[in-house]
Order: sequence, then structure tokens, then C-alpha cells
Amino acid sequence: MEQLLNNRLANQGLYPPRFNSAAESLTRLGAIQGQDYNGAKWSLGLRVPGSSDAIIEQAIADQAIVRTWAMRGTLHFVAAEDLQWLLALLGPRIITTNGRRYKQLELDSGTLARADEILVAALADGRHLNRQELRPFLENAGISTAGQRMVYMLQHTSLNGRICQETAPKNKPLFTLAPRQKEPQRLFDRPNALAELALRYFTTRGPAALDDFVWWSGLLVADARAGLEGAAPELVREKEGGKEYWLPKSPSPLPDSLPEIMLLPGFDEYLVSYRDRSAVIADAHYPAWSRTNAMFSPTILLRGQVKGFWKREIKRGEVTVIPELFNDLTEDETAALEEAALEFTHWFNFNPR
Repeated sequence: MEQLLNNRLANQGLYPPRFNSAAESLTRLGAIQGQDYNGAKWSLGLRVPGSSDAIIEQAIADQAIVRTWAMRGTLHFVAAEDLQWLLALLGPRIITTNGRRYKQLELDSGTLARADEILVAALADGRHLNRQELRPFLENAGISTAGQRMVYMLQHTSLNGRICQETAPKNKPLFTLAPRQKEPQRLFDRPNALAELALRYFTTRGPAALDDFVWWSGLLVADARAGLEGAAPELVREKEGGKEYWLPKSPSPLPDSLPEIMLLPGFDEYLVSYRDRSAVIADAHYPAWSRTNAMFSPTILLRGQVKGFWKREIKRGEVTVIPELFNDLTEDETAALEEAALEFTHWFNFNPR
């Protein structure tokens, strides 16, 4: 089990952190989940040594990385150069899956197509507008934005690769025109795109199983299997405990030991990338973990396994980490937790927006 955790931490670039920039991190990982804007920045920060909140924020402002609806129709950060081929691969299935909800909201194909054009025109000439600022453009064209209609129209235009999100001042994401494709055209060929996505997943999440990839990507099982078959020449297959795992032929160099304490944000890929999370959550702690919205909660890791939760508290411009542990730590573990908290507060360098 320790070897599996060690491999996952190293391959994800978490321990030791090993990527040179947020864009490189996302290019290697494929994407990271991004509902929690600040938490996703910390996910990147953990993987990019020498980074800070301000550095990651600048990468978003520069559109080196962008935020959009991707895997499973949820918000993710992706490298700008990967946006178009990823959405060409994943977007149509999400739009099809949304069909019933579109019907409930009375959003027919004609209305969605008109909304696409209106939103793109509203963001022309380098404009950056939030949801409320975009609403009048649709209303003035006779398209109601009531209820959830607005968010589904924004998502539809995003899934078509035409707009995306960037920074989020005061937690209000700004929309802008999406950057255009820079990756080779071969990635618009579906078999190549499936193989590329599978390769990025298993090289950075391995050891992982096929059903983990199905969960993470939101692909149909047949498509996920085809992607794995395409990526298989670059991967190694191993069996452990009756399960079949895949990992890169050339895994990342492993540290001598697991990290004593790490503070992960909610939705971090170390947890969210896998359908089976038994390796990182001990049976004794699973009831406490499952009683909460644990997937969404910032997590304390002790030697690669979930040890509790934490939250960020901001008072008078000072950032404090408040832990909530499943059980007591030793003196050395407590010191490691304090060091990890200091690392986070230094990285965050609170700057109200």
C-alpha cells in the first residue's frame, strides 16, 4: 500500500513537487478539478515549487491556463493549448447528457445556438465579463436568463470551445473568448484524443485502474477502454489484491518516504481522480469521512492517508489554518502540521480581491 501511495504522490507531482509552471502541471495532468477557485489554485501551487497564489493567478489572467466545464461536466482548469481538443472529445457527450435538462428549461437547439452567438459577440474585442454583466445581452435579445437557464447557456457555449473562464474577482468568474487550438491536429482525431487523455491520466495518476479512468474522464466504458488500449505501449500493467493497475513505464523518481503531513484543498486530484479511494482512507476513518461532504473538504494527509480536515480562516488580513483531526497526532506530527500550515499561509499571501 505504501508503494502505491508513494507512486501516486510522485506521479501527480505532489511529493516532491516537480512542475515548472501551472501550465506544465496541467499539460501533464490533463486537467484538475476547479469548482473551488482558490482551492484549485492551491492544488497547482502544491505541484509547482516556488509558486504563490499571485503567480498562479497571473497564469490565469494571462490565459496560460483556463477554467471550463470538462470532465463529467464539472469545472476544471486546463492548459490553454489543450482546451480545444479536450472539448472536442468531451463536450458533445456532456451536451447530449444535458438534453433532458435543456428540455426542462425550454432551451431548444435554436435558442442555444442563438445564445452561443450572442455570448461570443458580447465578449468580442477582448472583453471580460461576469455572469451578471452578460445577462442583459441575452435578455435584450429576447432570451430569458431566469433560473438555471443562464448557467446552462454559458456552459453550452463553453462546451463548444468558444468561451471560457479566467480570473474570479470577488468570487465572480470572468468569461472571455476561448484561446484557439495550438496542439497538433492529430488530437482532433478521436482515437488519438482518447489515447492522449488516457496516457496523461495513467502517467500522472498511476497506479490506477480502468474504472478509475472511467470515473475521472466521464467517458463511456468502451471509449475509456479504447483510450487505454491506445496508450498501453507507454504503460505498465500490474496486479495487486486482485485488481489490475496501470502506471507509466518511466515513473517519477520516488522519495525515500511518504510526506509526514500535507494540506490538500477540496477536490484535489489525489482524491478525486479515483473511484476507489480505499488506499487513502483507512477503514477506521471512513465513517467520519463519509458523514461529511468530504470530497469537497480540504484534507489533511498523514503519510499519504487522510487524517482529517482543515479550513482556512481569514481575520484582519491574517490567514490561519484550523485543523479537524480524526484522532490525536504525535508531537512530531503536530510539528509537521504546523510547518505545513505555515507553508500554506506563506503561499497564499492574503491579498483581498
